Formats: sequence, C-alpha cells, structure tokens
Amino acid sequence: MEPSSNPHSSAPDASGAMRLMEETFGFLHSAALRTAASLRIADRLADGPRTAAELAADTGTDGPTLRRLLRLLASRGVFQEDATGAFGLTPAAYALRTDVPGSLHATVLLLTDDMFLRPSADLAETVRTGESAFPRVFGTPFFQHLAADGAAREVFDAGMAAFSGPLDDVVAAAYPFPDRGTVVDVGGGRGGLLRAVLLRHPGLSGVLFDQEAAVREPLLAVEELTGRWRAEAGDFFAGAPKGDIHLLKHVLPDWSDEDCVRILRSCRRALTPGGRVLVVDAVPPPGNDPHPGKELDMLMMTALGGSTRTPDELDALFAEAGLRHVRTLPTPGFASIVEAAAI
Repeated sequence: MEPSSNPHSSAPDASGAMRLMEETFGFLHSAALRTAASLRIADRLADGPRTAAELAADTGTDGPTLRRLLRLLASRGVFQEDATGAFGLTPAAYALRTDVPGSLHATVLLLTDDMFLRPSADLAETVRTGESAFPRVFGTPFFQHLAADGAAREVFDAGMAAFSGPLDDVVAAAYPFPDRGTVVDVGGGRGGLLRAVLLRHPGLSGVLFDQEAAVREPLLAVEELTGRWRAEAGDFFAGAPKGDIHLLKHVLPDWSDEDCVRILRSCRRALTPGGRVLVVDAVPPPGNDPHPGKELDMLMMTALGGSTRTPDELDALFAEAGLRHVRTLPTPGFASIVEAAAI
C-alpha cells in the first residue's frame, strides 16, 4: 500500500491543522476575554462604537496594545470592528455588560480566575493520578480555600450567581411543582432558584438551606414571599430539613461520588412520603457533540475533584442513596432536571 493511500499516515488536511491551532490558542482567547471584562470594555460601548484610542483613554491603557486585544476578540465574535476602526458590541459582548439582565461579566471573571486557571495548567498530573490539582497548587482543598480567602469567596459567589441565575426561572417553569408543600433548596446559596419557584407557585413554602455565610443575604426577602420561607444554616452531609421537594442545583458536580451519596442520603431521609429530589445540572449526553457539561467536567475534575455525571452515573448514585430515577426533563438552558424518588 502506498503511504498516501493510508489516511492514518498522510499529512493532516489544512482544515484539521487550522482547527488544532485554534484549540491550541484557546488560553489566549480566555486571557483576552478576561482582560476586556476586567476593563469593562462592554460597558464603555453601551452608547455606541468607539475607537481603541478612546477606550484606552478611559481605561488608562496603551491604545495600540488595546486595539490588538480587541482585534483578537472581534475575530472570535466578541466585539466587532467597523470600517472606521471603531469597536462595537456583538450579542456576545452585550452579555459582558454589567448592567443588563443575564450578564455573564461576573461568570467570565470567575471562570478565568487563578482558582481555576492554575489547577487546569496541572491537568496532566490530575489525569495521571486521578486527583484534583487544587490542593497541590494552593495547598488546601477548594472550599477550605474559599473559607479562608474572602476576596476569592466574593468572586466565586458573584460568578456562580451570574452563571446559574438565568436557569432559575427556566427550572421553575419546566418542572410541574405541586400546588402545596415545602420546597427545600439544599446548598441553595442566596436562594435564587427557591425564589423563582415560590414566586411562580404561590401555594408552596420554602426552606433555604446552606452554610451560614451563604444564607446571610438571601434573595427571598421580597414582599410577595413574606411568611412563606425561612433560611436555615447547616451541613448537608449531616442532614437536611424536612420537605416535599429537595432541590440540588449545581451541587453534586462539586463532590466525589462518595460525598454525593452522602448528600443524596441526607435528602432521602428528609423527604416526606411521595417526595422528590430534583438534581439540576448539566448532564453530558453520549456521543461527540459539544456540550457545556463536558467543559464543566474539566473544571470539576481539576479544581474540586468532582464531575458532571452522565445519566447512568447519576442512576448509580441514586441507587446507592436509596433513590430511583423517575425521569429527566430537558430545559431551554444548558441544564436538565433529573427527578428521583425514594425506593
């Protein structure tokens, strides 16, 4: 057989090589995006296109250098350069504004922060050992680091709120919540999801359950919800408040399989008869198609030691915790609602 007739021995075609180079430069794309977010470039374009020189004067940066950064981002669909050399917003850049609903500004700053970048640079060691890189890099597990570093905790909380906030109304609308009962938002942070559920379903009451620092400033303190909720601080490994629906939104990916079973058992013990546990997470499908859960899985693997789990992997966790998978409901967002009931 001639070498040229073997597809595995011939030189890569041009499109494949270009794709590989594009992937290789990914770290520069995220660094440029973080820089633009830090300088709040999108906010400065809210009234229309401006030149790099004008933006540099506002931001105290070097004009020619800033233009080169914006040119790269424009090639990625973040900002666009017009014939006059001025840069304007695109739909992606609009989401970088800090003053718009659904802003991803805080999420970009979180996902490009050292708390994720430095462990990801140690990915090869994580693959070799199967262990999170975060303790090797920072000297302490992820959540202990956040507890000791107030600035990092603020970045994390703000970024997670912006990342998961748009899903709250989607989940509240997608799942057929009962007319009456108690919904417990386990590890619910400031309670954005619980707030959306209670506002949409006026017959329900709720419990926001998380660590004390997380529930100090809940989003539930609005007139429409007066008397329908309470905040309770605690450890979801040890137990959870009684309720008819237990929500676990973006909780399980942070933890190992063993820890997830402990969390699910806490919810299982606290369920009223006929109650449900709702896991709200990105669930990567089989196959080669892109899915946000696959990128999130890398973050979980390197920083927290957890993972985004496939349907079969979730089923295995449910079974060990005394639960059974009832159904999976897709949403218009990137996450699904996985419903489980007591065995």
